[in-house]
Amino acid sequence: MTETHHEGPWDAPTIQPPLTTEFHGTRSGLFALAFKTGVLTVLTLGVYRFWMKTRLRRWYWSAIRIGGLPMEYVGDPLEKLLGFLVAVVILAFYIGVVNLLLMFASFALLQGNTAAYLLSFIGVVPIWFYAQYRARRYVLARTRWLGLRFGLEPGAWGYAFRAMGYWLLMLLSAGLLWPLMTFRLEKYQTDRTFFGDRRMAQGGRWSMLYRSMKWLFFAAALAVAATFLLAVGSVAVGIIGCIVAGFMGAFGFVYYKVDSLRRLTATKTLDGISLTLKASPMRILWIHIFGYTLAGLVAMVPIAVLGLLFLQLQSLETLVDLGVEDFPVLLDGANRWVIIALSVMSYFAIFLVWSALTHALVTMPVIRHYARGLTLQGADLLSAIRQRPRDEHSEAEGFAEALDVAASI
Repeated sequence: MTETHHEGPWDAPTIQPPLTTEFHGTRSGLFALAFKTGVLTVLTLGVYRFWMKTRLRRWYWSAIRIGGLPMEYVGDPLEKLLGFLVAVVILAFYIGVVNLLLMFASFALLQGNTAAYLLSFIGVVPIWFYAQYRARRYVLARTRWLGLRFGLEPGAWGYAFRAMGYWLLMLLSAGLLWPLMTFRLEKYQTDRTFFGDRRMAQGGRWSMLYRSMKWLFFAAALAVAATFLLAVGSVAVGIIGCIVAGFMGAFGFVYYKVDSLRRLTATKTLDGISLTLKASPMRILWIHIFGYTLAGLVAMVPIAVLGLLFLQLQSLETLVDLGVEDFPVLLDGANRWVIIALSVMSYFAIFLVWSALTHALVTMPVIRHYARGLTLQGADLLSAIRQRPRDEHSEAEGFAEALDVAASI
């Protein structure tokens, strides 16, 4: 897909506010695409993954239609591949040199390698956040709507060090400053986001997100009460309380993610244009539970086949040691290499089936739910927006791919 260079405003006499969002796409079509591109990725030893991700994003983007007009993804898989190779070289040099110096210092000063491993992990953390920001910048730079480009200003290192600081504050506060971290990091990114030549702004206050934590507070209070009951000898009631608190905490986590996104979306603006998002935490939770459970059950089929093939390769002595000496020999007389080949095929089938099903049963329904709940107010102001320059962003998502930060859509 080639990118055109429309520089003027969008001619918008047909756009009438408010604009609702639709999602056009089927599970079967997405499953077929994800499975086919997954097979090609395996056959090319992983090289095709950059083309796979590009094709999947184009499918998702074109399915999302704001006011009936689809979004576009114009990323180039070749620039993803080249960016990944550059990032791998840089990271290999950085991690190798840093680890060597830390290991030397750890043995010289502390007579052990524990400190070196800990410091090495901490040294990668800022790069991880850096890669997250760079990945978001690339995706926005290759996303268009109404022919106009999105964009994100440079600021990856600023985001990385802020993220580390806010995560530290959140952990030291035992989670009480989670809303502060969520709001400030989202504001840092939103205030640097553009649509065309217009800058977005994140309004509101971080304290508004405390209302999104209500179920987590309920879960924490119930856990404290259950712990007290266990301490005073009410074991049965205390155990039940802990179990209920665990389920409530899991729902509370999902509720926070969904409701905080809704509140943050409602306070974003773009020169008078605003957004509203209707989303159900219970629906999002059900999609994940149902989708992953069904995908796991289906994936058990190639797992079972792999287990049977594994036993076919074992000697009688090994089968006796495992207690399955009566296991039937299903492929008696078959060439050992044939069994190994079937085992390899079954192994990769597990991941292919899992990936394709989670796209069709989890990722797509979640995106569809959010898309259908999104409304744009003030669409008549879109006609004043002009095109922004193209962000070359030559390294693409290289660091995110190398660190597996942006492996998802």
